[in-house]
Amino acid sequence: MKQIYTTTLRLNLADEDDRRAYEHLQQMNKKQYRSYSKAIVTAINDYFERQERLENDPYLETREKEDAFLRRVTEAIEQGLRFAPVGMLTVMPPAAVEALSAEDDENISAALDFADSF
Repeated sequence: MKQIYTTTLRLNLADEDDRRAYEHLQQMNKKQYRSYSKAIVTAINDYFERQERLENDPYLETREKEDAFLRRVTEAIEQGLRFAPVGMLTVMPPAAVEALSAEDDENISAALDFADSF
């Protein structure tokens, strides 16, 4: 059996997907991918392995999106905390947090009672 198989890749630059693929190949990191063949092999393998994972786990894409969203939220909070004044980063004792929760519950109840009065 032949160890090396040669094929032709034809890209139609009038087609948006083909043009984007061509641009990726032109701009690829030459240290990471020493040839078009290596980049194309990696892309094909990644694509079909992902399709297999999606077939086996139909919620994979949803979980990946949720994880990405949570990472962005976490990064935004961490970045916000880096710039927060030192005095704002005080830790409240649990008793104070419980008192705030009780106050909030009372305020919410009062607001709902007021809204129901209409």
